Amino acid sequence: MTKSPRAKAPRAWQGMLSGRRLDLLDPSALDIEVADIAHGLARVARWNGQTAGPHIFSVAQHSLLVEALARLRVPRLDRGRRLAVLLHDAPEYVIGDMISPFKAVIGDAYKVIERRLLAAVHRRFGLPEKSTPELEQLIKVADRQAAYLEATRLAGFDPGEARRFFGQPPAVSASLERDYLKPWPADVAQARYLDRFDKLIRE
Repeated sequence: MTKSPRAKAPRAWQGMLSGRRLDLLDPSALDIEVADIAHGLARVARWNGQTAGPHIFSVAQHSLLVEALARLRVPRLDRGRRLAVLLHDAPEYVIGDMISPFKAVIGDAYKVIERRLLAAVHRRFGLPEKSTPELEQLIKVADRQAAYLEATRLAGFDPGEARRFFGQPPAVSASLERDYLKPWPADVAQARYLDRFDKLIRE
């Protein structure tokens, strides 16, 4: 017996704990909940989990670090742009965090899905679907600064190697390092991500 076309079609949606089903081919803003994003990102490991400490360094914690670094770079950054920085890796709650070497192997195909998901996230939370070039550059710089800090403090890179891959190290305070570079348990990362999101969305 031949299967129907419906039976042959691969599943392209991700089920969420909220009960939402997010279609990766055509993501709807109506199927996006910040609770799902925070839950997922708090359980996605940066560096494929190859970091020191009893807990993973999660994408949720990384996102908070990037937002803190962006605020250091542009102290008067407005609420909408700070929210966009916080959400810059939100698609990874669905697709995971692919390390740069793997991206180099598979090419740019994943970027189409990533862009669709990020646009849907932006629509859901009242942000422009596409960030301005200036904001994209700020996110890129802060992201690379965070990567340098994570690489040297947690992932075993020596400073010279990290500079080759991520550029010059940022000047940060000891308190920022204490606050953001000791990996948190998943429930802490989730709660802190949600808390920061709530503060920004209510400003």
